[in-house]
Amino acid sequence: MIYTVTLNPAMDKTVEIPEFSVNGVNRIASVRTDPGGKGINVSKVIKALGGESIALGVLEGNTGAAIEEALKSAGISCDFTYAPGETRTNLKIIDPVAHTHTDVNEPGQEVSRELLAQVLSGLLARLKEKDIVVFSGSVPENTPVEIYKLWTMACKEKGARVFLDASGELFSQGIEGVPYLVKPNRHELEQWAGRPLKSKGDLYRAGMELLQKGISRVVISLGEDGALFLSEKESWEAKGIPVPVGSTVGAGDAMVAALALCMEENARAQETVSFAMATAAANVMCSGTQAADKESVQMLLSRVECKSCRIP
Repeated sequence: MIYTVTLNPAMDKTVEIPEFSVNGVNRIASVRTDPGGKGINVSKVIKALGGESIALGVLEGNTGAAIEEALKSAGISCDFTYAPGETRTNLKIIDPVAHTHTDVNEPGQEVSRELLAQVLSGLLARLKEKDIVVFSGSVPENTPVEIYKLWTMACKEKGARVFLDASGELFSQGIEGVPYLVKPNRHELEQWAGRPLKSKGDLYRAGMELLQKGISRVVISLGEDGALFLSEKESWEAKGIPVPVGSTVGAGDAMVAALALCMEENARAQETVSFAMATAAANVMCSGTQAADKESVQMLLSRVECKSCRIP
């Protein structure tokens, strides 16, 4: 089973405003709301691709209840823990004329350590050997930055494989727990490495540093430039697929969802690379954090260009 953990979820409100103007009056052309948060996005994509997952994490208030109801209505299994307060709402502003995407994100509520311990206890009680656990996204205010490290270690003791998709100190601390797979983008990897990573060789070498820590898979997402898929045995380079952009929000989460499904099904490396790239591109074509269907992904598979490569 695949478990996604979202400790700081949100209701994502996506508005389309042609010729968006700062310090001016703007009129919304269209609006949609979606349950959001990186782990929730992963579960949404898994469901759209025909897979199953269980979404866990922390929700608050009426907004949290609306998120859970929307997920259950979509056929996604949930096991959220409720905290006092109100789950945040994030605003995504898309300007189709200027081709810009602006995020305005609330910080989220504080959550007690006792409640976080309850979430972890519930997750560990479910885990079985070879289950996949996805830790991704931000965490509530005042949450210890080593939370992903500690939770990764606890899940590994149950025999689970942990995927980590986080940034800043959450990523730096999290990799010390040695997850099975990490998926930094270029900026996140540069933050961790403490240096610019301008060339593919720079990126490869930084990825190798992560592999040397005991991490089995390193996937470096590069937006329209594609991605690098690294392991000790073999590495792959994939080009980005040019597609009409609906929203770039959630593309990385879609890639994580595809990687988890391929891991669960023991797919071969090249199949995994192709499926991950096609899934990410298909989701870029969608509005907001809406998940692309499996048919859209299948249509893009033939356009994936990837090749096996060596780390310089």
